[in-house]
Amino acid sequence: MEKVYLDCSPREERGKNKVGALRRGSFVPAIVYGQGKKSLPIKLDRSQFIKFIHSHKGIENMIITLRVDSEKKSKEERTVLIKEIQFHPVHEAILHVDFNEVSLTKSLKIKVPIQPKGEAVGAKQDGGILTHVLWELEVECLPTSIPEKIEIDVTNMKIGDIIHVKDLKVPEGVKVLVDADSIVFTLVPPKKEEVAAEAPVEGAAPAEPEVIKEKKEKAEEGEEAVEEKKPKEEKKPKEDASSGKK
Repeated sequence: MEKVYLDCSPREERGKNKVGALRRGSFVPAIVYGQGKKSLPIKLDRSQFIKFIHSHKGIENMIITLRVDSEKKSKEERTVLIKEIQFHPVHEAILHVDFNEVSLTKSLKIKVPIQPKGEAVGAKQDGGILTHVLWELEVECLPTSIPEKIEIDVTNMKIGDIIHVKDLKVPEGVKVLVDADSIVFTLVPPKKEEVAAEAPVEGAAPAEPEVIKEKKEKAEEGEEAVEEKKPKEEKKPKEDASSGKK
């Protein structure tokens, strides 16, 4: 296995203010969690680490040899995996990196990405939709045997076909820790378009809802009943002006 090197320096800066000043400079704070060892705070050159990320694929599962630049004549080396890279939520600058030290002679559990290969015939010809159900495969193996990814050919999949974990091919020395019957990919039928509601005939007046019509009729009946119940006013006789007393 060809070694991949990454240079770093011991980090003396501790505390929120000092670490913040480190970030505002040209460094990224990091830490190495050791197996039965005390954690080692380190710092990475920001530009070098960004270049390292972009020049390597699958760094999440890559075995890295950290070269710690100390006062000693020979640099201390630690074999690590990247556990987590923390990014700023707004401008996505790298805030912190966590490394896990590993032993090359001890198996470890790790998750490997699953990727489809090719285009399913059922999607190409019949409009089916390839659904990716399981994105990562948990496996156990030596650090030197960690696969970068697990690929599966989906070219011959037709609508209704399913690919299970047991259909995946993993390298020798890699033990799968997921249920063999777990679904990885499935090809489902295309979604049916909803039938649009029937449009009204042009020029036709919209029908008045029965409820509104019924209320209107009842209101008119009520008004007529009130009119019938009102007593009729008696007409008063006009006074004869000639019969009036002086």
